[in-house]
Order: sequence, then C-alpha cells, then structure tokens
Amino acid sequence: MAAGVWRVNAKMLRAGMLHRREMLTASVRCTYLLRMEQTQAGGQLRRVEVALSQLESMIDERLRNERARGDEIAARLARLEQQHEELKKVASDVEGRLERAMEYIRSLLAADQQ
Repeated sequence: MAAGVWRVNAKMLRAGMLHRREMLTASVRCTYLLRMEQTQAGGQLRRVEVALSQLESMIDERLRNERARGDEIAARLARLEQQHEELKKVASDVEGRLERAMEYIRSLLAADQQ
C-alpha cells in the first residue's frame, strides 16, 4: 500500500502539484493510513456490535413473547380438557337418563297393550 502511495506522491511532485516538503514520508503515510484503517475497522466493529446487541434484544423479546403465548395456549388447552371431561360426564348422565326414559316408555307401551 505504501508503494502505491509513494508512486502517487512522486507523480504529483513531477507534475508540480506537490512540493517536496509537503510530501509525507512513507512511514508517516503508512502510520496515517493504518490509523485510518483502524478507525474505520473500529467504527465497523462498533456498528456490528450494536447490530448484534439489537438482534439479541429482538430475539430475547421474541422468546419472551413466544413463551407467554405458549403459556396461554397451555392454560387454554388445560381448560378445554377439563371442559371435555365435564361434557363426557354430562353426556353419560344424559345417556343414562335416556335409557331409563326409554325403559319407562316401553313399560307404558307394554302396559297399554295388555
């Protein structure tokens, strides 16, 4: 990278665009570029860290919402199972009453035919 910068400085010097004392030495130029790259990399790293932090927050919130939803569904399922059991009891009770009513009707019909 420094060689490319050095060539640009030399071309600019020949073209009269840059005076020799305005040129940066290769070590200063490399240090400057390195610091610039580190600053850019640091900024990118911070952006990545912020993005990851936001993503973690979103995932945590989603997990909390899904757990709450799962708890609600589990409670609803338990309630429905309890209602199902109660309905089965009512249905068997109604079936028993219906059987007894049919027996009573048969006995009345038998008594009427005699």
